[in-house]
Amino acid sequence: MEFGWDTATSERIERLEQFMTDHVLPAEPVFGEQVANQAAAGIWGPPPVLADLRSAARAAGLWNLFLPGEHGAGLSNLEYAPLAEITGRSPMIAPAALNCAAPDTGNMEVLAEFGTAEQQRQWLDPLLDGRIRSAFAMTEPAVASSDATNVTTSIIRDGDEYVVNGRKWYITGAMDPNCAIFIVMGKSDPSAPKHRQQSQILVPRDTAGVRAVRGMQVFGFDDRDHGGHAELEFVDVRVPAGNLVASEGDGFAIAQARLGPGRIHHCMRMIGLAERALELMCRRVSDRVAFGRPLAEQGVIQDWIAESRVRIEQLRLLVLKAAWLMDTVGNKGAHTEIQAIKIAVPQQVEWIVDKAIQAHGAAGVSQDTPLAHCFAGVRSLRLADGPDEVHRRSLAQRELRKYRTQDPSKGRA
Repeated sequence: MEFGWDTATSERIERLEQFMTDHVLPAEPVFGEQVANQAAAGIWGPPPVLADLRSAARAAGLWNLFLPGEHGAGLSNLEYAPLAEITGRSPMIAPAALNCAAPDTGNMEVLAEFGTAEQQRQWLDPLLDGRIRSAFAMTEPAVASSDATNVTTSIIRDGDEYVVNGRKWYITGAMDPNCAIFIVMGKSDPSAPKHRQQSQILVPRDTAGVRAVRGMQVFGFDDRDHGGHAELEFVDVRVPAGNLVASEGDGFAIAQARLGPGRIHHCMRMIGLAERALELMCRRVSDRVAFGRPLAEQGVIQDWIAESRVRIEQLRLLVLKAAWLMDTVGNKGAHTEIQAIKIAVPQQVEWIVDKAIQAHGAAGVSQDTPLAHCFAGVRSLRLADGPDEVHRRSLAQRELRKYRTQDPSKGRA
């Protein structure tokens, strides 16, 4: 791996850092105040200040940076990594300001890779332009969704239409009135082989039979500024057969293709979040005195700071390796590293944010710093896109497979 950035990437880093300094960080208190006002009024969706930030980002050429190929900025994973990290320093605002926020990112990737020309015209183009939002409806309340083959929502062909029935929950962004399209995963053929039973289909929000049952909370946060997390009901929902994504039975493969880039993007941003938490911790302990001396002089605090720096550097190197492998040998060739970062990054960043909270005392769990909300987001990511245990199981099986194919007599004393 080459550890230096090329000229174009260095220029983008400098431009994005300036954008964060000039626009994003000053907007954080305004954003928070507007979100509180919207919550009091029962309004879902982004506050008005985000529209101003999105206009500024487009003017600065900082738009759709996440998407490779003809539809996006054309950056490799390695080129996008430092940019995603920078946006992670203000995770509630910066990714959305650059049109680089989940779940729209993953949905745009699905449409770019698997969508027909008509599906791309109708849904991908307005998503790329930031005119609408989208949601990905896979997780269900009645089954263990850590195994995606468990989904029970049905997608059944009926003439020139498909009929969708089922219930989904924790569908991010779905409470936003501007969320115009759902990509729904369900079973189209329960008699097919296990990983060919599922399909994905595009369901417009205003289709008859689609109902938002309620907004879900995450550790008490409703995340209404990003459209919340909805429980959805689909009752005899009919959509044209042309809304099917790819072919019947492709749903599981599409989900796996979608989740790989999504996992690394989350990890890239979380490194930036860890840097922000470490910065807040250092500033706090430098200003506070306890037991006759600054907190920064307490040995336990210094241990937290040193350990945080070590963990951040380790995580960054692992994420960059995964990005480099995705670029050079493809997502399948980077499977081990993608699983490794999905296990390591949320756990280690959770530890760093926890220590930053501890260093702040009561302020750390209050609304006066971003730390409590960040902690909720990091902790929930140990469940999202596959829980830790599933990735550990898969990674262990892959490691053991190397030895199961060998002569069992080798290596014996």
